[in-house]
Amino acid sequence: MNKQMIIAGLKARPVRTTVSVLAVTLEVVLILVIVGLTTGIAEETAKRTAGVGGEIMVQPANSSVFLALNSNTMPISIGDEIAKLPAVKAVTPVQVMVNSGSGLEVIYGLDPQSFDAVSGGFNWIEGGIFKGPNDIIVDDVWKKSRGIKVGQQVKVLDHMYNVAGIVEHGKGARVFMSFDAMRDLTGQATRASVFFVKTKNPDQVKEAVGQIANILPGYTIRDVKEYESLMSPSNIPGLNAFFNAVLVISLCVGVLVIFLSMYTTITERTREIGILRSLGASKGYIVSLIFQESTLVCAIGVFFGIGSSFLIAAVVEGVSPTLNVVITFGWILRASVVAILSGIIGAFYPSLKAAAHDPVEALAYE
Repeated sequence: MNKQMIIAGLKARPVRTTVSVLAVTLEVVLILVIVGLTTGIAEETAKRTAGVGGEIMVQPANSSVFLALNSNTMPISIGDEIAKLPAVKAVTPVQVMVNSGSGLEVIYGLDPQSFDAVSGGFNWIEGGIFKGPNDIIVDDVWKKSRGIKVGQQVKVLDHMYNVAGIVEHGKGARVFMSFDAMRDLTGQATRASVFFVKTKNPDQVKEAVGQIANILPGYTIRDVKEYESLMSPSNIPGLNAFFNAVLVISLCVGVLVIFLSMYTTITERTREIGILRSLGASKGYIVSLIFQESTLVCAIGVFFGIGSSFLIAAVVEGVSPTLNVVITFGWILRASVVAILSGIIGAFYPSLKAAAHDPVEALAYE
């Protein structure tokens, strides 16, 4: 009986029901897409950084885990000192720049010979290594996002470059250029932002970290495996606060929409509530009826919100292959709880108002 009344009530007001469902859908999408996009970028950046092949990263003191936020301040000569250490097999300096015009796109300036020694070399798809300061290498994801080919001229950092080669993605940046090319942009040919260090044996990582710390006191020295864990959303400073803000905003939106929907519904159904009360329906029954209707609206919104989030994620990744949206079960659960909670809170006052109606007055309501 309750289910029939609830469904009939929703069908009787299709526009209001649709708007309420869409609002809850938007609430869920807001959470899942924003969190998924942020998580995806962080995790994908960590994987590509680890993909360079070095087990250790050496950075200036107090450096951010985001390489893009660090400047090129370390003398390249430091690499020679690190290379002499007993546990070190190879070391490569990398200059880092950000092309903010393309959504914080990280660009590596590197020495091909030492980079190959650490990374094992690029996996070439087309073309080859850059020959001069006007050549760059891009990965296959960047190629797909731009629709380019080898030999084509592209604009990067307000300069025109020739695409000399295309490589498989996963080795640090998506765009690579020589130190000479980077020097023309920064004027820092003998400086680096980070050194990637490869050990002679993976079991010697801790030993190598200690040796580097002895010759470079004050520098930031990170085990790449630990770096990957640091790039998880739970460990990035301020990111949890951002996620909590998204949850609170989404909850507020949901509460307001459900409150307005239920309050208006109660006003329109005053006579109906009076009939129920005159037939012996208790206040608790009326409250339960309103809560069930609100919960059903939220449940439908959650269903469509989850589906829409995966659809939007697919569209985003299709339109912009350099972006990655990660929607996890944990966040699906959180978004669902927030949406249902917004329905419960939003329906609280309207349900009490409905239950408080005097049956005689309600029956006389026009």
